[in-house]
Amino acid sequence: MQRPRGVEVADVFRHHGPEYRQSHRLPLSHLRVMRAVEVCRTAELGGHKDKCVDCGHIEISYNSCRNRHCPKCQTLRKERWIEDRAEDLLPIEYFHVVFTIPSELNPLAIMNQKVMYNLLFRSASETLIELADNPKHLGARIGFIAILHTWGQNLMDHPHVHCVVTGGGLKENDWVSSRKGFFIPVRVMSALFRGKFLDYFKKSYDAKKIELTGSTSHLADPYVFDQFLRKLYHKKWVVYCKPPFNGIEGVLNYLSRYTHRVAISNERILKVENGEMTFKWRDYADGDKEKIMTLEAGEFIRRFLLHILPHRYVKIRHVGLLANRKRKHNIALCRQFLGSENTQTNKSEPKTWQEHMLEVSGIDVTRCPVCRKGRMVTIDALDYFRCNSPPVKC
Repeated sequence: MQRPRGVEVADVFRHHGPEYRQSHRLPLSHLRVMRAVEVCRTAELGGHKDKCVDCGHIEISYNSCRNRHCPKCQTLRKERWIEDRAEDLLPIEYFHVVFTIPSELNPLAIMNQKVMYNLLFRSASETLIELADNPKHLGARIGFIAILHTWGQNLMDHPHVHCVVTGGGLKENDWVSSRKGFFIPVRVMSALFRGKFLDYFKKSYDAKKIELTGSTSHLADPYVFDQFLRKLYHKKWVVYCKPPFNGIEGVLNYLSRYTHRVAISNERILKVENGEMTFKWRDYADGDKEKIMTLEAGEFIRRFLLHILPHRYVKIRHVGLLANRKRKHNIALCRQFLGSENTQTNKSEPKTWQEHMLEVSGIDVTRCPVCRKGRMVTIDALDYFRCNSPPVKC
């Protein structure tokens, strides 16, 4: 099935959002995201008027909402982030490790996003750091980037953390490399991750930091909660360690795909009609086959809103050697021990958004789309409609 030009998440929100908002009581953060997506790159956010210096052709471009949940506003932000991270990469193997919590915990994660996602980050990070520091495995301080994803391909809740991990680390005054093509046994990571998460989860429950309402209200009974916890201890938790990336370019390609993703991209949407929307998805449980799914518009909106993160919640975290406070110093030290020629990071001149767009899409937005020779220059700024406040970044 071919995707009609221009079919977007914004179309679903514009046509079916008002009815959904009337029938559902939504938090302010959800209302802000819906509003931002609806007005993104429309006259309501203002823009600018450009004119070709050669042929006089005039183009009007509207501003982006810049909301991190908007499918149209991630490309340039992602490219700038990737450009910065490229300076930190070392000439070593990097591993991709994924930590996932069992589906039984998903309803609790939806009701307690900040608490549960913090537990996920903390448990995964401590698991990697402790096992890598253990002489039985590596015996060194590693670094990694942890990226939170909360969705599956079908847009249902599926909290998990992707980690890009250095295949080695610092030990005293030396660099220690992991075995080629092998990091830490998955079963060992899984067992420790499970133990850490459930321990912190139990402490949060005892401290009454876990909200228990609706389908999870029965867990307020301590006996029922203990039974629930016991089942989770006996369940095998999914931790997946993929083969090492194919060099630094492989790491960058991976990061460019995963860091600034939203629940669904506009490219996956096939059509929106008759109160329904149809999109492509991959069924990993069925041999990674690409399938077509059709949802009632209200159900699609519900699933999309499941993945709106708390205000200012940090979904990309740098840990260990890559922690923000000492990253530059640690990277320079690692390069020194590795014998790398670049012993310090050299910050290049930041690129304009037009240069990023040309790199990513091959489209030169400064060239006239009519005569193909002249350059477009801004001649006027268009204000947003004052009657509607611009959406706030979430």
